[in-house]
Parts: sequence; structure tokens; C-alpha cells
Amino acid sequence: MPLWRCDLNDCDRPSVRTSGECVLCDRHLCAEHLGPKIHTCPPWEDADAYDPLAGEAERRELTKLIETINTPALEARASQLRQGIPCSVSPRRYDKATRSSVMGGMNYHIEVRFHDGVVWLARVRSEVATLMFLQDETDVPAPKVYDYALEGPHNPVGVGFILVEKIPGKSLRWSVANQEQRTKVMDQLADTFIELSKHPFDRLGSLDTPGGSHVGAFARESLTTFVQWEMRAIGPLSSLEEYHRTSIQLILDLILQDEMYSQRPVDAYLIHRHLLDLVSRVLPPAHSADDDDDDNNNNGNFYLKHADDKGDHIMVDDEYNITAIIDWEWAHTAVPAHAFNSPIGLLPVAEFYKGNNTLGDDEAVFARLLEAKGRRDLARFVWDGRLQHRFAFCCGYDLADWDGFLGLFRGLRDAVGVDGDLGWDEWRSVALERYEEDAGLQSLLARG
Repeated sequence: MPLWRCDLNDCDRPSVRTSGECVLCDRHLCAEHLGPKIHTCPPWEDADAYDPLAGEAERRELTKLIETINTPALEARASQLRQGIPCSVSPRRYDKATRSSVMGGMNYHIEVRFHDGVVWLARVRSEVATLMFLQDETDVPAPKVYDYALEGPHNPVGVGFILVEKIPGKSLRWSVANQEQRTKVMDQLADTFIELSKHPFDRLGSLDTPGGSHVGAFARESLTTFVQWEMRAIGPLSSLEEYHRTSIQLILDLILQDEMYSQRPVDAYLIHRHLLDLVSRVLPPAHSADDDDDDNNNNGNFYLKHADDKGDHIMVDDEYNITAIIDWEWAHTAVPAHAFNSPIGLLPVAEFYKGNNTLGDDEAVFARLLEAKGRRDLARFVWDGRLQHRFAFCCGYDLADWDGFLGLFRGLRDAVGVDGDLGWDEWRSVALERYEEDAGLQSLLARG
């Protein structure tokens, strides 16, 4: 799952995964600083020490990135694209007080202001292939791409970038929207789902060719590993079962290599070994996204899915009209039951984490909106979607949020009808016996 940000009192502190680059010492998979105490709000007990160190590390990284950008070359390229209209790029320096104005979740934003008042954004490290597909092939509201360049010796700007229109409006804040505003957004979002259902793909993965529709490996850090210093990403794949088994096996391998869940490897291994056993139980019934016939078996079709759909990926104006859907960098193709399940931003968060498998009010409204538009097939993926949410959240979940995980895991076991009546300690004992012959588990237990 993508990183979540804490919603407690509008806090913007990101969760820290159990894998990734340590922001403090720049080491890959640093167990010392990526331990369970560095997690989410409320702050861990040494937050007063951690936050300044993390802020300084962030400053160093962004300063290095900014210094790499050849501003005159960027201005020249943007001006050329608009037939010579002059433009300017404001000098940038890292300033924590203005971080939100230049940083998205994964990209550094640079405003390019033309003398006639037009404003573009240069996004460093972005999602050009998906945006160009949306622009060229669909009516999905998304930022328009004007130009892009990859990192390399022939790029005079010095960094990979994409020039896109600056979208008017503000990021959607679901928690402060009233029911009328929420319904208006969901009605438009239902239209977007219907539009995406018109564009099938034949493989699971991420778009990797700007200007085309070729599906390659998944563009997601959590699905990437290194073999003899070579980065290898999962995909493309041909089925959801293959995806689940491949991605969970990767997690199990990383646990054994002490690159994930180093603070509680045995628990994490037992959990994911169990998830591997559950794959056949969580595969959705085969039905099509463009046909209401259950026997259609979806013809092997997959559909584009936004991979971080918690709400702030939607830009709206003051009347809650959607101006664009942004942040497509982790987008991938998915089976219909995933592509058209309700966005995670609609989940009833408290009940979901308690293990309640009943759909929330917003999800029900969203399903009915799809039905009203004549797409009972898409609505069915929302009505039947809780199991898919449960399984996706449990795979690779940050166990530093132990209480949150216990609710998710119990809800999953209830949903599949396996060990649902067992508390954690009892389930762990059962799992240790169930997998006692598993070589990986034996290896972890032997380490003490």
C-alpha cells in the first residue's frame, strides 16, 4: 500500500514504512532509524530528537536536487514550446515554511510563469506515461502534459522533468466536506470510473511508454528488489493470482533477508505466509467491467487504477467541481474488482480499522450513483469490495501500527472465514504449529 499521512488534527507527518531509504543516514533499509518507534502520530517518544534530524536530512536532499536544476535551460525549453513567449522560473531554495507550496507527495514542483499570465508546473520525477495516456485516449480530468525529459547526458535541464498545466482549485478534504458536496464529488468520480472502464489493457503493471499504452513492470517501490545490484520490479503479469503470489513471496524473501520487518520478523513472516495461503480465497468472482454477464470472465481485461486514492488526489473548485485528478505516479492496471472498488478515501476509517466489514455510508452512496448511471456491473465491485480492501491493506502493512493491524487482520480473517474467532496470541500459536515445517520460518526461529 502507498504511504498514508496521519489525519489526526490535520497533521502532515508521513508514516514510515518498514522498508525504504532512511532519511537520517541515507542508508537503504536502515533498521536503526526505521524501527517501530518512528511511525505515525501521536509522535513517538523521541519525536523532539527525530523531527529536527529528519527535517535537516530533507533539507539536504532537496537542496541537492534544486542545485541540480538548470533554470535557464528550463526557461528556454518552456518558452520554445509556446512559440517564444518569455517566461521565468523563480529562484528556489529549500525553506520549510514554504514546503507545501513546492512539494507534492512525491514530486518537487516548480512554477513556470509566462509573461502573458499563463502558469505551468515543472514536476521533477513524475508520471508522464500515464498522464499522456489519459490526455490522448480518455476524457478523465488530469493535468495536460506539454513536455518531458528523462535524466541523462542529453537533458540540459539536469534533472528529469515533466511540464504540465497548473490545475486550478485545491486538494479535496473529505473530512470537511458536507454530504451534498461529497455526493457531488462522488457523482463526478463515478463518471471517471465509467470512462476508465472503456479502456481495457491485457496485462497487469504500469504504463511505461510515454505516448503509448504499453504495460510494463509495476512502478512501485514496494514491488522492487535488488539482485546482484540490479533493480528488478515485479511485472508485467497476467493474473491477479500471479500478482498476489509474486508480491507476497517478495515480502517473505525480504523478511528472510532482514530487509523488512526487522523488529518482529517472525510475526511478519507468519502473517504473510498465512496471506499466501488465503490468495485463492480472496480472488474475486470473474466478471466483466463492461458487461453484466458473470460468465464473461472479463476476457483478461485490466483497467487503469489510481494507486493513492485517499482523497487529496482530487482537485476541486469552491463549488466542488472536480478540476483534475492528480498524482498518478503509482498508477497501474488492475482487475475490475480492484480498479472499480471504492476509493480508500471513502472508507469509514474507524470502523474499518476495528475490523467491521460493513460498507460505509459514502461507499453505499457511490455504488448507488454508479447504478443510477446504468453501471450495475461497476457498482457490484463496490458492494462486494470490502474483502479486497482488507487483503490489500494487510499485505505489507507497517506493523509498527500494531493496534491498527490487529483490527485489519481480524477483519480479514472474519471476511474469509478462517481463524476469525482467534485472538492474536492464540492465532500466533496456531500459525507456529501450522507452518512449523516451513524452511523460512525455521530459519527465523533459529536466529533467536
